[in-house]
Amino acid sequence: MNLTLWIAAGLLAAVALLGGFTKTFVPQAKLAATHGGGWTGEVSAGFVKTLGILEVLAAAGFILPAALGIAPVMVPVTAVCWILLMIGAGITHGRRGEYPLVALNAVYLALAAFVAWGRLAVEPFAG
Repeated sequence: MNLTLWIAAGLLAAVALLGGFTKTFVPQAKLAATHGGGWTGEVSAGFVKTLGILEVLAAAGFILPAALGIAPVMVPVTAVCWILLMIGAGITHGRRGEYPLVALNAVYLALAAFVAWGRLAVEPFAG
């Protein structure tokens, strides 16, 4: 179970890192022109960059606390925060009729719920 939780957290960290770097460093006009990125044209550039930075921090939060043994409880806390982010993303994509992206957000949400449940109830980190 521990390995499965690490793999799930690693996958989420990779998704968060990729999305975070994209939102932080790709120009807003270019993001808005991509598939699934149209919503970025409807909000401020600062909002998009803030989400990007939060996603980069989430990537770190899925891995570093446990790997370094410093406040490992932050892993399930990060997972709960990711769940909230995916709810918002699902609502945003749903309003735009981007249902395949809603399904993808649901997969990420389910993975985060698994990590949160696993690290809070089934196999929490010692210490």
